Amino acid sequence: MRLIFALFKFYRMFNKRVKIRELLAQEPTGQEVTVMGWVRSFRNNQFIALNDGSTNNNIQVVAELGKFDDTLLKRITLSASLKVKGTIVPSLGKGQKMDLNAATIEVLGDSDAEKYPIQLRNRPTLEYLREVAHFRFRTNTFGSIFRIRHSLAFAIHKFFNDKGFVYLHTPIITASDAEGAGEMFRVTTLPFDEEKNKTPRNEDGTIDFKEDFFGRPTNLTVSGQLEGELGATALGDIYTFGPTFRAENSNTTRHLAEFWMIEPEMAFYDLEDNMNLAEEFIKYIIQYAITNNRDDLEFLAQRLAEEEKQLPQDKRSDMGLIEKLEFVLNNNFERITYTEAIDILRESNHNKKKKFQYPITGWGMDLQSEHERYLVEKHFKKPVILSNYPREIKAFYMRQNEDGKTVAAMDILAPGIGEIVGGSQREERLEKLEARMKEMHIPADELWWYLDTRKFGSVPHAGFGLGFERMVQFVTGMTNIRDVIAFPRTPKSAEF
Repeated sequence: MRLIFALFKFYRMFNKRVKIRELLAQEPTGQEVTVMGWVRSFRNNQFIALNDGSTNNNIQVVAELGKFDDTLLKRITLSASLKVKGTIVPSLGKGQKMDLNAATIEVLGDSDAEKYPIQLRNRPTLEYLREVAHFRFRTNTFGSIFRIRHSLAFAIHKFFNDKGFVYLHTPIITASDAEGAGEMFRVTTLPFDEEKNKTPRNEDGTIDFKEDFFGRPTNLTVSGQLEGELGATALGDIYTFGPTFRAENSNTTRHLAEFWMIEPEMAFYDLEDNMNLAEEFIKYIIQYAITNNRDDLEFLAQRLAEEEKQLPQDKRSDMGLIEKLEFVLNNNFERITYTEAIDILRESNHNKKKKFQYPITGWGMDLQSEHERYLVEKHFKKPVILSNYPREIKAFYMRQNEDGKTVAAMDILAPGIGEIVGGSQREERLEKLEARMKEMHIPADELWWYLDTRKFGSVPHAGFGLGFERMVQFVTGMTNIRDVIAFPRTPKSAEF
């Protein structure tokens, strides 16, 4: 029985798939393993570079000459998928510490190398890879990006869980516009082909939404904040992490129509508490990526350095990617008010020499990305937290300061991107909130449930939103936001 059990155990170990990342972390001691992956290259009809997506590093499979049928060997082409069983041995070649001497090779999926859309020997551009986004994960660049994205997402949940926050799923379909910008995607089952099916109308000609699925106008959410506040005023500390949508007709490298947001809301927090948590949070998830994705970060750092060699000296980064991330970890974020920021920008040589596309016109203007990046990259040379913005350029829910001109808002600005976090202490005083909503023509009857939380046990509370893709951009060094989400949704583009 012992012999049978031992043989069964050996059979299971030999046939169980081992990930290449785990395998490369071991020492080659003659272990029998099974690996599966995609062919990156096949040299001399003998050496197969196999990759399974767990790391950018390949395992070299050695197919002993004369051992395998020519028909099989001809099927080992770029991006074909294989199942290989064999023995791990110390490598005799340079560049790898181990080889997998193949005992059996099975082709799981054939690939026509001539028609395969990504030819690794000719480094494809990022623009081209967006056109074949269903395959771009197989490149080293995107393998690194999406392993880091995974780690950041996991770190977010771990950070909040360890602090006792409750993960709240807020609705994707909503009847409220949390930001008041009106750039929302409508959700409807009403007929849109008016030639064949007339849209139901009221007597005054407006659409009769009583005939719609929800019986009222509804949209895809731009934020889970308002619903998150409901949770915070009962559960204490909550966070949301989900997709949000913005029907903004923008084709810049900073905007997506569908993106992910992390939005914590905390009861009994003021603006200072909010800033402290946001800074701690950003540093935590960056540290997690550095600890768990060092190889991927080093690869992307090298890639970024090579890219920047093509740029003029004044356009290159002062620090490498990993150096920049460690600098953020090791320095306190600079904290200044909006008023102080306007003074700095107004007196800057950049403004006096008219180098800003949007000139500094004075207090009350909405800062643009170029202004935010100047503060971070040129003036302070580290992340900046701006606070106490003019009330006229901020949302209705932000707590009004005693000066009557500003609100208790805060934004965190990061190098290379600009605003990465936006938040505020929320207005908990019913009369102040109702007056502000009236000023901004926000119908109180549609947000009756939101106002109710200010009537029954209202408390000071605060929260912020972190754009996940912008955070991934910052950590990976990618300059286009379309390259840090699996399938970007942008104006006139909803492929895959």
